[in-house]
Amino acid sequence: MKDYIEERAVSIANYIIESNATVRQTAKAFGVSKSTVHKDVTDRLMQINPALAKQARQVLDVNKSERHIRGGMATKEKYAHKLSY
Repeated sequence: MKDYIEERAVSIANYIIESNATVRQTAKAFGVSKSTVHKDVTDRLMQINPALAKQARQVLDVNKSERHIRGGMATKEKYAHKLSY
C-alpha cells in the first residue's frame, strides 16, 4: 500500500474519532468519495492500526444507528422552514 494512502486512512480515522463525523462529512472534508472513506476505515486501517480502526468503527456504528433520526429531523426542519414563508 502506498504511503499517502496509509497516511490518509490514519488521518480519516482521527478526524472521525475527534469530531464524531459521519462518512459523508468526512468524505466532504477530505475531498474523497464515501466509499473511499469506508474502505480506508474498514479495510486499510485494519492492516495499519487495528486499535485505531476499532475506535473509528465504533463512532461510525453509532452514527449509522442514529441516521434515521437525523434524517427525520432534517425533513422536519425543511417543512418548518417552508411554512414560515
